[in-house]
Amino acid sequence: MAERTPGTTGTAPSMPEAPTRAATPRFAQLDMTQMAPAQRALAEEILGFSSVGISGPYNAFLRSPVMARRMIDLLDYLRWNSSLPARLTEFAILIQARLWRSQVEWFAHHPLALKAGLAPSVAADLKANRRPQGMQADEAAVYEFCMALSTGHAVPQEVFERTRDTLGGEQQIVDLTVLSGTYVSVAMILAVAEQGVPPGREPPFAPGEA
Repeated sequence: MAERTPGTTGTAPSMPEAPTRAATPRFAQLDMTQMAPAQRALAEEILGFSSVGISGPYNAFLRSPVMARRMIDLLDYLRWNSSLPARLTEFAILIQARLWRSQVEWFAHHPLALKAGLAPSVAADLKANRRPQGMQADEAAVYEFCMALSTGHAVPQEVFERTRDTLGGEQQIVDLTVLSGTYVSVAMILAVAEQGVPPGREPPFAPGEA
């Protein structure tokens, strides 16, 4: 029997459930009065675009301001200036958020994905850990590529070629790969920080949800 490309049919693989989080994040929330000048300048910039303010991953990133500067510059390219349309960018981010069960990543990017044109039913299927039905051709290419790379740690040649041809070229492949890896890093820092969604908001993934 031919090997099946990971994530192309049926239930999508997912990361093991994360351990129960602490009552408060591991990194105390910074505020402007606690920051050095370099941190404060970055925080003011982050407040101009972040839906979670200087909470979420930024609360941890700001503890390493030189790294944070580089990361913000990379995110600026990947989110708003890459070769991928916003709909596919946000879809790729949601794929990593689902694989990692990253509460903050999904909370922040789900509304952005819908605003960019991703069908609510596609996002709902992804959240339910199913291969989304009704994807557009370019969304299906992104899903298959990201799932193969993230769960199988390789991209079969036919998936590579289909994604390249569907998205428009090699730059799109590179941008999609770096986008995915960067949001794995974001999910990792959120996991290390045990950072939750803003107070009073419902986490996207329920305890015990596969």
